[in-house]
Amino acid sequence: MISVLILTKNEEKDLPGCLASVSWSDDIQVFDSFSTDRTVEIARAHGAHVTQRAFDSFASQRNAALESLPFRNPWILILDADERVTPSLAEEMQRRAAVAPPEISAFRVRRRDFFNTTWLKHAQLSPWQMRLFRRGRARYTREVNEFLEVDGGIAEFSSYLDHLAFSRGISHWLDKHNTYSTIEARIIAGGNYPRRISLRSALFEKDFHFRRVAQKAIFYRLPGRPLIKWFYMMFVRGSALDGRAGITYANLQTIYEYMIVLKTRELLAANAGASCKEPAYSGKN
Repeated sequence: MISVLILTKNEEKDLPGCLASVSWSDDIQVFDSFSTDRTVEIARAHGAHVTQRAFDSFASQRNAALESLPFRNPWILILDADERVTPSLAEEMQRRAAVAPPEISAFRVRRRDFFNTTWLKHAQLSPWQMRLFRRGRARYTREVNEFLEVDGGIAEFSSYLDHLAFSRGISHWLDKHNTYSTIEARIIAGGNYPRRISLRSALFEKDFHFRRVAQKAIFYRLPGRPLIKWFYMMFVRGSALDGRAGITYANLQTIYEYMIVLKTRELLAANAGASCKEPAYSGKN
């Protein structure tokens, strides 16, 4: 019942574990952004079908895969290479997808983020992820931290999807979030986020993903966002309850937020400077 889609770019370290966790599927599609390591070789050795496309943005890459690949099954599970489908989740997905009523188009799953071997139970910010959906009923929007728009109802799984966020070390995490922060800054500086968002929507919207969009739009407008984020993670969510791993993760997320703030200021200053330049003198009256 379920096809698997894994997006990759130089994932030779993480991909074998991901593929092993979905070995129960008869249709595994790897959508690769022209890796230069052994990613493609590993994927094919595990029986996966490999398609390559030059990367342009996270949402468009996922949408291109959903629109162009010949998926065999009516349900699609989308994963990153550093994610693992637990045995209990694999069983639950296959069982419930087989009997899901037509009005259900997608399932939301709770993801467990790990710092090395520690589950960031309190520290992680977005535990719920939309990952399993009917073919043709979902599309990604937003360039980073993509939002999945679903045509139809949404149900939830009780089992976990595991995310090994630091499997390639802190340097790799920082490199990725350096890229993410640049994209986030461009979104903010360009005003490409919802402006007419109410606090009511941010707090009480029934759909989790719409609620997250509203919360992010409001958060973008707050002064001192990095400190607010650190305080929220440490004292509201209780990151310290996850021990040293939770405190470290809160600090890293604060650094990430500060990178977004600095890059946004830089872009706004550059845009303001460009708009204030006088037109070049042509020499004509």
